[in-house]
Parts: sequence; structure tokens; C-alpha cells
Amino acid sequence: MDYAIELSNVTKKYSEFTLNNIDLKVPCGCIMGFVGENGAGKSTTIKLMLDLIKKDGGTIKILGKDSTQLSNSDKEKIGFVMDNCCFPEVMNATEVGKFSSKIYKNWDFKLYYDYLKRFDISLKKKIKEYSKGMKMKLTIACALSHNPSLLILDEATTGLDPIIRDEILDIFLEFMQDETHSIFMSSHITSDLEKVCDYITLIHKGNLIFSVEKDDLLESHGIVKCSEQELHQLPSKAVVRYRKNQFGVEALVNKKYITKQLLMDSASIEDIMLFSIRGMKL
Repeated sequence: MDYAIELSNVTKKYSEFTLNNIDLKVPCGCIMGFVGENGAGKSTTIKLMLDLIKKDGGTIKILGKDSTQLSNSDKEKIGFVMDNCCFPEVMNATEVGKFSSKIYKNWDFKLYYDYLKRFDISLKKKIKEYSKGMKMKLTIACALSHNPSLLILDEATTGLDPIIRDEILDIFLEFMQDETHSIFMSSHITSDLEKVCDYITLIHKGNLIFSVEKDDLLESHGIVKCSEQELHQLPSKAVVRYRKNQFGVEALVNKKYITKQLLMDSASIEDIMLFSIRGMKL
């Protein structure tokens, strides 16, 4: 299998935080969702991928090459979107296109203006007059208009209304129609990840908790509501984590270890994330 991103034993140490031996792989042709609480290490991981900060250990490969050895043509194959617009606010979309064409050899003006038209972005209005959603649409249009193979998105849909988020997710799915394309996206909006992702990776306090196929993750987990006595009657291997409340106990369970018929709710990515981070072990 070919991988768009490969991290092996990647470590980054700060005085009060350590990204600890991160191993993850993003297969080509897939979308990976990257989740975790604020300060978990998501942005640090992405900065390491892009060689914006230096790692203290491990190896990182982007599109099959060492991330520290990428040529300019290799870097053109990566589109990067943060949660804010990085263009000077006195510029307009036309000026942004001209500026970007001087940076990227593969800049496609036709594609860029097609995205602007589709996003209903004014060519002449200055960026400072844009809404947050319009700024994000412009940033995404730019990231896609130099024909990248890999998109890396750091909270790109945060703070956007559901209509704009849905529109942007559709663009990402269209981008993925080319089977050589891949997306790595961090987001707090787990419902967006459920819609589009093939894999989900959870990071907590600098440690990788899991990195698995989304469908397997959702199909193999459920939530059981019961008393503490009933909880302890379940196979210990079945109980991933549990949380107490005023009515009893809620437990995230692995279905394959459940041996009897139980009333069980479906578990969302958000449920699995919350139980994994805040829940207690049996």
C-alpha cells in the first residue's frame, strides 16, 4: 500500500508538553480525520509534517519522501489550509490569484476563477470586508488551484455555519474523486469527520490513542446504560471506558466481547472521543 503521510516514532519535546512517539499512516486515496482536545498535539503534529518546526526524533514521510528533503516541486503537491486567512486584508481575490501564481508553477487560473465563481467570491472586494466563511472559501480555493495531491487542513471548518461547512465538505469529496488524492484534516467538528473520513486518529496529551478505519470504529463500539452492578457483570475486555452519572453508569463497549443481548445505543466519533479521554477504566 502507498501512503500519503507516514509518521514513525515522531517525538517533539517542549518544557511542558511532549508529542510522544507518534505512529500513523494515511493511505493514498483516503481522508483521515485527526481529533483531540485543545492542546493534545494536533497542530504540533501538522507543523512537523510541514517541516515548520523540527522534530526531536522519528521519521516523517510526505508523498513517499522525507519531509525535510522535499523539493519545491514536491511542496507544490501539498495544499495547506489553517483556520484563518493568511493573505493581507488589503488585497482582493484577483490580487491574491496573481500573487499565488508567482509562488506556484502549477497555478491554474481557470481552476481558481472557477472556484471563486462557485463560492460566489467577489473579485474586487477587499479581504477585510469578507465574512469568516468567505475568507475560508478563498483560502481553500487557493489551496486547490495549484493542483495538489495532498490536502492538510488544520481546523479549516471551525467557526463556519453548517451551510458553508457542507459546501466545503462537498468540495473535499470532489477532490477525492481522483484516487491519487489524499486529505489529512484536524477538526473539533466530529460530525463533519463522520460524513467524509475513511480513517479516524485520536490524540490525547501528546499520545496517540488509536488510528483506525472510521467504519470499523463506529460499527465495533456501542454505549450501554446500566447500573454499576450490571457494569461489573460485563466481560472486562468489553468495557472500553465508563462514566458515572446520577442515573447510574454509561459505558463505551466493544461489541465483539459482548456475549449476551443488551440494549445498546450507537456510538458517534464524539462519544468515542469523550469516553476515551474522560472515561474511567474498569
